[in-house]
Amino acid sequence: MDIELGIVNVARPVNFSTDDNADQVSAAIADAVANNGIINLTDTKGRHIVVPAHALGYAIIGSETKHAVGFGAL
Repeated sequence: MDIELGIVNVARPVNFSTDDNADQVSAAIADAVANNGIINLTDTKGRHIVVPAHALGYAIIGSETKHAVGFGAL
């Protein structure tokens, strides 16, 4: 799933993919924002993306469906 995090006062968003589902990502972000804590997510390469909740401008959580690649009719 693709994630985009907009950071306050930063021109470029943070984009990454994760193996977590939408509910897990949403819950982690909501919990960090509610407690003014740290958003800690892991991407598909095992790297940790750590963002202070107060610096989060927005979050876009992409779809979990995998798009087919190719030119044939399915």
